[in-house]
Order: sequence, then C-alpha cells, then structure tokens
Amino acid sequence: MTVDLRTRYLGLELKHPVVASASPLTGSVDSLKRLQDAGVAAVVLPSLFEEQIEHDEMATHNLMMYGAELSPEAQGFFPEMPQYSTGPEKYLQLITDAKKALSVPVIASLNGYTPGGWTGIARQFQDAGADAIELNVYFLAASIDDTSADVENRYVDLVESVTRQVSVPVAVKVAPYFSAMANMAARLRNAGASGLVLFNRFMQPDILLEELEVAPHLVLSTSDELRLALRWIAILRGRIDASLAATGGAHTPDDVLKLLLAGADCVMLASSLLSKGPRHVDTLVRGVHAWMAEREYTSVEQMKGSLSQQSCPDPDAFERANYMKALKSYTSEFA
Repeated sequence: MTVDLRTRYLGLELKHPVVASASPLTGSVDSLKRLQDAGVAAVVLPSLFEEQIEHDEMATHNLMMYGAELSPEAQGFFPEMPQYSTGPEKYLQLITDAKKALSVPVIASLNGYTPGGWTGIARQFQDAGADAIELNVYFLAASIDDTSADVENRYVDLVESVTRQVSVPVAVKVAPYFSAMANMAARLRNAGASGLVLFNRFMQPDILLEELEVAPHLVLSTSDELRLALRWIAILRGRIDASLAATGGAHTPDDVLKLLLAGADCVMLASSLLSKGPRHVDTLVRGVHAWMAEREYTSVEQMKGSLSQQSCPDPDAFERANYMKALKSYTSEFA
C-alpha cells in the first residue's frame, strides 16, 4: 500500500516528519551531509547565543577605544562600528555552506532571552539562506522581582523583535513552565511566530561532592519524556493557527506515531540520533510507514491530529480526569 509520508512544517514541505534537531550532529557540513544521507527531512543548526553576538561586538568596541585614555585623537585610528563585521561569520558561513550542500530545508537557530539590537542577526540568517529560524528562548526567572507577567511579556517582546526582522517563518522553542500554556501559545502566535517547538529541555546543574563544585549535567532524553509535549500538542492542535513540532523523548517509531496522532507536524530528534547514530532515522521512518500501511492510513496528513483533544473520543483524558484515573489505577506490591 502506498503511504504519503509528506508533512508541512512552517510552510515547508518535508518528505516525512522526522527532523534532526539542534545538536552537535548538526554543527558541521560533513555531519549534516551524513544526516541527509541517512534520510532526515530537515535539519536545525545548533543555536547561536545572544551572549556570543554581544561578546563579538564588545570586543570590537574595546579595540576601537584602545589608547583613547592617552589621546582623544586615538579614537580616530579605527573605522566606525557600522563598518565592522561583528556578527557571527562562522555561523553565517555554516548556513550558506549547508544550503549549498543539502537539498533538505535548513533551519537556523537563535538562542536569546532579551529583546535588543542583537536580534537583527535574524536578518543575516535569512540573507545567508536559512529556510526558517528557530528562536530558542532560554530564560530562567531566578529573581524574586520577576513576575509571571514580566516573563511572558519578555517572551512576546523577543518574538516580536525577531519576527520584525525577517520574512522567513520563525518557530519559537519554549519551556513548559508557563502557568497558562495555551494562552501563551496564542500570544506567541499573535506576536508573529509561525510555529512552536514543544518543549525546550533545560539542562539542570549538579553538585560534585568531591570537588564541592556546581557543574552542568547533561542526560539524554528517554521515551518517558515525550508525554509532556504529547499532551500540549494535543491540546493546541486546531486551536492556534501555527505549526507544532515535538522535541524531547522520541526514540522509537511508536514515539513518532503517538506525537503525530496528537497533532505534531514534525518530530525533532537529538538524543536518539546521538545515542544510535544518524541511520536510526531510517528505522523510525520505516516503522511509521509500516504501522500506517497496516492500518490503511493513506497519508500523514490524514492521520495527523486524529487523537488531538478536539478529535479524540475522550477529550478529558488530556486534562484533570486523566490525573485522577492514573492515581486510581496504579497498584504497588507494597500496597
């Protein structure tokens, strides 16, 4: 049976829903070629961080001011700031080279947490050839003076700041910690986002007991983690006019299928590719195709969202009723 695996994400047609998320595997042209040869439908480049851009600009500013304390004329030794290329040239070159080497869509990633002049780099991403931009928002509200409204407004202002710069679609990779996630999703869409990537997986610190130091601790995801994205994609599907991408926890064909049934337009992989290699893409795509053919689905578009909250027989399963049912049904050998 012929099954059409094509899907649309951010207005881009993908040959199937499996996409390589930002990771060390997407940081070089050679590795990107291997991912394409393995069958990925699109690639997201590693994030360029706001701090990296600001560091380059500050370094150039300091160079221009060198010697100014000795003589006012020293400030005229160097051209004015606008004549300098303080942007991330290596990253822009990666975008350009990737577009030349690949036939699949190339999505550039911008990681930041404050609105400001640095967001103009999004236009340079577009000019370098990026098919879309993923805005990876990483902001930890650690100050007791930060209110939930402050945090939400910062996200919205940041999205507006980036989307004003470009005509290519912008997806926003968000954290799952908003108290009103559905409302926040709608606000981000109204701010110009063409899609949402659910969810940003923050790296948590650890304490090294021998060294008495705080250190980063990276643990790859497992399939158990996909249910958070699954729930919110199912809730949002059909309620906001935006593409929905799932990331975090997809390791098997069953994982991909569940997310598509919930309403994901594509499924992004990082941990599973890092642990099993790029060829794992073929395993996932074949598994999805076989399952759909067995159940006589003709296309991903037909299947997508068929078990979203709006479409499933039991909409309450995605809300409080599911919580109560899970508690009542669990048994323990010690009970």
